[in-house]
Amino acid sequence: MNNQHELNSSSLPEYFVLLKPIYSCPASETPKGVKLPEGWRLSWHQAETVKAIRHPDIDVVFNQAMTGDGKSLGAYLEPLQNDLLAIGLYPTNELARDQENQIRGYLEKFQIQIEPRINRLSSEELEIYAEGEKLRKAAALESRAGNSEILLSNPDILHYLHRGAYLTAEDSPDKLWGRIDKDFDFSIIDEFHVLQVPQKVGIINTMLLVKNTNRSKKYLFLSATPNLEFIERLKFAGFRCHQIDPIKENKYRFPDTPQECQQLEAEGWRQVSREIQLQFISLESTSKASEVWLQENYQLILAQFREFPGSKGAIILNSIASVKRLTPFFRELLQPEGLIVGENTGLSGREEKGRSLDADLVLGTSTIDVGVDFKINFLFFESADAGNFIQRLGRLGRHDGYQRDRKKVPFSQFKAYALVPQFLVGKLFLETDAPLKSGAIYDRPFFHQQIQENYRKINNFEGYYHRWGAVQSMRLCRQLGHKTIQQQYEGSQKAFQTACEQVFDTNLKQVFGRSKAWEREWQQLSGGNQGNPILEDATSFRGSSPLQCGIYDLTESNEADRFKTYDLPGILSNLEIEPIAEKAFLQLRQDTATRCNMAIHKGRFNYCLGFMKLLSYRE
Repeated sequence: MNNQHELNSSSLPEYFVLLKPIYSCPASETPKGVKLPEGWRLSWHQAETVKAIRHPDIDVVFNQAMTGDGKSLGAYLEPLQNDLLAIGLYPTNELARDQENQIRGYLEKFQIQIEPRINRLSSEELEIYAEGEKLRKAAALESRAGNSEILLSNPDILHYLHRGAYLTAEDSPDKLWGRIDKDFDFSIIDEFHVLQVPQKVGIINTMLLVKNTNRSKKYLFLSATPNLEFIERLKFAGFRCHQIDPIKENKYRFPDTPQECQQLEAEGWRQVSREIQLQFISLESTSKASEVWLQENYQLILAQFREFPGSKGAIILNSIASVKRLTPFFRELLQPEGLIVGENTGLSGREEKGRSLDADLVLGTSTIDVGVDFKINFLFFESADAGNFIQRLGRLGRHDGYQRDRKKVPFSQFKAYALVPQFLVGKLFLETDAPLKSGAIYDRPFFHQQIQENYRKINNFEGYYHRWGAVQSMRLCRQLGHKTIQQQYEGSQKAFQTACEQVFDTNLKQVFGRSKAWEREWQQLSGGNQGNPILEDATSFRGSSPLQCGIYDLTESNEADRFKTYDLPGILSNLEIEPIAEKAFLQLRQDTATRCNMAIHKGRFNYCLGFMKLLSYRE
């Protein structure tokens, strides 16, 4: 905590608040069998997580500790030390990669004698592994899972393997999930709050399938802001749920003075977040408002680096195109200062993303606001809703410095700039009963509550559970009636059907009737084409885009990273392009892979609407 309130207040814009530091309560005792490195002590919520995982009467655990409070350590203590086979599911491949590095760090610090085999598995890695081993994807997936004690993947793959996506028509539907569900006792679902209702529906259906066809499993959901509707539906389905909520249990402290901080540290409380100065920048709700403001106010970033040498910062925006345009602007601005600017978006190549982790200033989109642990002391960020605002603000204040050339570089202060629509500033500061006062000091729970109550409410689509949730259930239920497994799962099929009808408040026979009506309607509208697009989309995990295009990105320096996908509306709005034939595009991919001696993921291009070269980003 610093003593710069008065010093900095006069130079801040009109609307700013100071957020108190956060301290997490230590565990009163270490759970039996857990061995910690010398000098380590678990937080209360970490110890409670271990206890809940071990408890025979708990099926599903929700750890609601704040961002940066070490939820992952609590999740992996049992898999690392007590031979519990685990699948970790992460919403982005970037986060899964970051988590693998973190777990390997635990292995070193905990000096694990017999190290578990840790593997990552994304659709790209699965395809490349299958090609390299000359296996079908199903066999490759089975091999990868069978050679892992800890498997780090994404919920998409778990969803699709339970729906037979990697099998042939002759395979029994349980060929993959029958074995994987038996092998792995424990599933960890991280950053659960970023998943939308269709993905939550998919997870419920998968959990019900496992529950009714296999032995009991343990699930751990990690999210500072869990969805209560989801928890209630799991309880209704018969899952025994347990919530670990440090805020509710008064396991956080928000000290006002440096003396209070010192006292808490002496008592073993661990600092989770440092004091943050947060400025609100009120902008019009236009697509390039933040981009223009950042260009016009570049001197703020220059001043940060000059006044506080050793600073590291991030700019998180909603638009990939804005990041792509701003990155060269800031590179040119900061290069004379000897500073490195990195970029991390969905269109950034793997090499570029890797470099961004060590940059002095990183510009990114949602690829860096979910879980990736940047060591920064200043932040500019946009947000789409309350959860997004809180998530991105949580990137700041987690570390008191970083290592450079084997020397510690300390941070002296932490500052954030929230680029927000005008209505939010009005609601928070200007209305008669506005909850915040500029210049005031608040603790994090109160502040987060005000953001949640006053930011625009985006439709949460809770009606989706009833209208569409059982469409997935119906297809899974019919698969359990497949001739190869019908007798084996006869009782399971009936139990699964009953559970799904209760959870989604519907009748699966009626859902099947609706799906056949969609099929007939499609045949009429398409002139007799086979298929059922509505059913396929409703049973997918994230939905699909008929407007996705293959891109050969000439702005990418690393040749092997030039092959990407992007949606047509974004292409037409932001990119200078040159069309290319599909055959030429795929040949270019093959030639590049051969020349670079590197596998380049090709499955993502199977259903592209068109193909084009990306020449530049339009101003």
